Amino acid sequence: MFKRWLLALLARVGLIVLGLCSCLFLFYLLACKPKSHSSEQPLLWTGGTTSKEGYLTLLQEREDSHRHYINSLTKQIAQLKEALQERTLQLQESLDKAKTKGILPQGLESLHKTPTQSDLKEFFRSQLNQAEVNSGVKLPSEYAVIPYDTFTVHRVYQLETGLTRHPEERPVRRDRRDELIGTVETALHALNGPQQHTDSNRRKRTYSPSDFIQGLTRTERDRGSVYELMFKGDGPQDFTQLVLFRPFGPVVKVKSHSVDTSHMLINIIVPLSKRSEAFRQFIHNFREVCIKQDGRVHLTVVYFGRDQIDQVKAMLDQTHRETRFRGFTLIQLNEEFSRGRGLDVGTRAWRRSQNVLLFFCDVDIHFTADFLTSCRLNAEPGKRVYYPVLFSQYNPAIIYSNHTLLPSVQQQLVIRKESGFWRDFGFGMTCQYRSDFMNIGGFDRNIKGWGLEDVHLYRKYLHSKLMVIRAPSRGLFHLWHEKNCADELPPDKYKMCMQTKAMSEASHGQLGELFFRREIEQHLNYQKQTNTLKKR
Repeated sequence: MFKRWLLALLARVGLIVLGLCSCLFLFYLLACKPKSHSSEQPLLWTGGTTSKEGYLTLLQEREDSHRHYINSLTKQIAQLKEALQERTLQLQESLDKAKTKGILPQGLESLHKTPTQSDLKEFFRSQLNQAEVNSGVKLPSEYAVIPYDTFTVHRVYQLETGLTRHPEERPVRRDRRDELIGTVETALHALNGPQQHTDSNRRKRTYSPSDFIQGLTRTERDRGSVYELMFKGDGPQDFTQLVLFRPFGPVVKVKSHSVDTSHMLINIIVPLSKRSEAFRQFIHNFREVCIKQDGRVHLTVVYFGRDQIDQVKAMLDQTHRETRFRGFTLIQLNEEFSRGRGLDVGTRAWRRSQNVLLFFCDVDIHFTADFLTSCRLNAEPGKRVYYPVLFSQYNPAIIYSNHTLLPSVQQQLVIRKESGFWRDFGFGMTCQYRSDFMNIGGFDRNIKGWGLEDVHLYRKYLHSKLMVIRAPSRGLFHLWHEKNCADELPPDKYKMCMQTKAMSEASHGQLGELFFRREIEQHLNYQKQTNTLKKR
């Protein structure tokens, strides 16, 4: 009896143990079952790889990052070595010449030996210490402040807008775009370099261009360019700021040569249609400057049509009789006026053997003898063309409205913001040699009337290997003349014409005085009445 009871007890215990083992095994299977594809996979990497493959991918990306960083450093070292070698040769030549003459140029006394890497580092450190990077410097006034430009990956926000007039613009210029992109890449190399991963206190992460927020940059012309770049940090309120500095070196003499302008003849070409009174003013300036002061010029007038041509001939004949000057050429074309066509005909009409310097001019332009000198010095055949920025005059009737009589033309030609503006959107006045004009292909002959032909020629030179000298000229003025907007123009072009007319009439402040004239007069009358009552 006891034996049977013992066997039954053992059987029950065995069943219970078997059940418990089954339950434990079931719980184990449930706990180790992988999650479904719909749930989040923190250990999986993009592309659906496994955790092991993800780590291999991370290692490969880190290896590629280090390889790119090493290649970038190698390239920069090679460029620095090349620049250092070139600079060393220049300095050594300067020292040799100074030793030959028994003197040393100022600032080169300590350069008897070849500069070493430590010397280069010391120079960079001195430039950095003198620049306004780590600390501010005392400035005399608000005019001495050098503003920063703000930039992102795609745009630049600048105070000095230049020719575009846009406060926000894309960096269209290739050199500007390459500069900013190269700066961001240098910052990324610095942030992702090997030294980042040796810092145990900082989270090990890889920065990408998408982490770049914005940057600030400005250039101190005697020190260098500074860049302050901001990147996203580990959290929404964390940021990484990086400051880069590109130092400038001391001034180095490139070349020195004398220029003899005594035999440089300038052929001034003026396309003209009607406007005899404007030509009378032009020929007066020509006589005073070109004949009496300079004497090394030739005037080519290309006249369109027959109306008023007799008056132009009479003025040229009178100038010849009174001055004995023979350097005139008058070409008459029975065609519709085309500025580009006139300049092209005037250029090809030159029959002399020597290569002549051309000055493309308009009848409402006033120039000085100093400008003719700049024309000769800034243009060189096969190397340079000169595109001066002229000063455009505002309406004298508005500028000198408080004068009883208008000042003379000579007295009006002053460069002030109240009297005019730099016409940096105009490319019609230019000095270039005839050979360069012919080789570049000249003007587009399909363009009629005024405009566009000068821009097309300007772009041709920009696309060539010739150097384009673009700078304001203190001796070249555009005399004001009334601009008429034809009623036949469509509304959009008529509006643009009126905007151009307003811009050439007066400065912003002067136009404001005209617009608020009633309020100003009311204020003056009120002040007058108040002062009268006070005197009583």
